[in-house]
Amino acid sequence: MTPERVLAGLALLVPIVAMLWVSSYDKTDPAVSGVPFFYWYQLLWVPVSAVFTVAAYLLINRDEKARKAARSGGVR
Repeated sequence: MTPERVLAGLALLVPIVAMLWVSSYDKTDPAVSGVPFFYWYQLLWVPVSAVFTVAAYLLINRDEKARKAARSGGVR
């Protein structure tokens, strides 16, 4: 288990925990343009989750390249 894989797992876990912790956003104030907090907070997590997913992908991709280089003796 490499640090990149641990960080990738955490990056994927953050949006899940944020959405499952309903009591943290179960309120109506502050409203943004008349949209209650409950809704805009959830919608905000759509692009934020995409960013975390891309970060996890890049970390795993970097780890796979490092493993492949280590297996081949560092020669590309």
